Amino acid sequence: MQQNQSGILIIDKPVNISSARVVARVKKALGARKAGHAGTLDPFATGVMVCCINQATRLARFFLHSEKKYRAVLHLGITTDTQDLTGNVLAHCDKTDFPDKTLHSVFKEFEGGMQQHPPAFSALKHKGVPLYKLARKGTPVLKPPRSIYISSIKIIEIDLPEISFDVTCSAGTYIRTLCTDIGARLGCGGHLKELRRTRSSGFDIKDAIGLEKFEKIVHSEQAAGRMIPMNKALRKMPECTADSVLKQKIMTGRTINAENIAAAALKSPENLVKIVDENGNLLSVLQLKEKCLELEYCCVFHP
Repeated sequence: MQQNQSGILIIDKPVNISSARVVARVKKALGARKAGHAGTLDPFATGVMVCCINQATRLARFFLHSEKKYRAVLHLGITTDTQDLTGNVLAHCDKTDFPDKTLHSVFKEFEGGMQQHPPAFSALKHKGVPLYKLARKGTPVLKPPRSIYISSIKIIEIDLPEISFDVTCSAGTYIRTLCTDIGARLGCGGHLKELRRTRSSGFDIKDAIGLEKFEKIVHSEQAAGRMIPMNKALRKMPECTADSVLKQKIMTGRTINAENIAAAALKSPENLVKIVDENGNLLSVLQLKEKCLELEYCCVFHP
């Protein structure tokens, strides 16, 4: 795999490592100039991490607001300050012997739109300081609730006091807060014991490769096949192929107002369209301005 190659790499994040450390190891293994990710996972969590390599770091913004899917384990009867297994225990409750019917009914209540308070132990910032740092100092800050949407939540296995479940949700949803809220609704409390992201930004866990395995095969043809070209990574974005005139306009930063491109952009909820050359290489991502046919540049690439 070439050092200057740009694209998206889907890593199956291992347990007990930060997202930043995963990106650092991928960057080092590739010898890449730049590397980033499109959404963090807590150190104890595993699963899909979308890693953006070289020029593809500029695409991260287009993945951040996508729907996610997780496999999680809720431990009932124990409430922690971090809402997960890493925190200090705040309360115990021995009454966790709920009928399956009750559990299924309560879980179903959490489908749909709702307001969710971000946890005090999170990477969100208050006056430039991460909330988890303030919480560790004993000065936690509670952010206003945010709108989230849970498309589906399904119990997979019940082995009380633990419940394994799958959840598909909007970006910005905290699964540990969801676990805490379910525990509160049942009256016994609870926390998130395990978390595995199985889908993110349109990429499934089957698309991912383990971090250590990737480091071992990084210079092989097998590894090269793991890098998803930037154009193909933007799977749901409408596409237009540039002729020589449009390509020259993009390369020189001139105004774009072609009607056919504007029509394509309108097919995207965000009025976005990707422009590719005759070989399928990504040249630019454009966004249609409201109430006019002029498009503005989100990013430009030089194949």
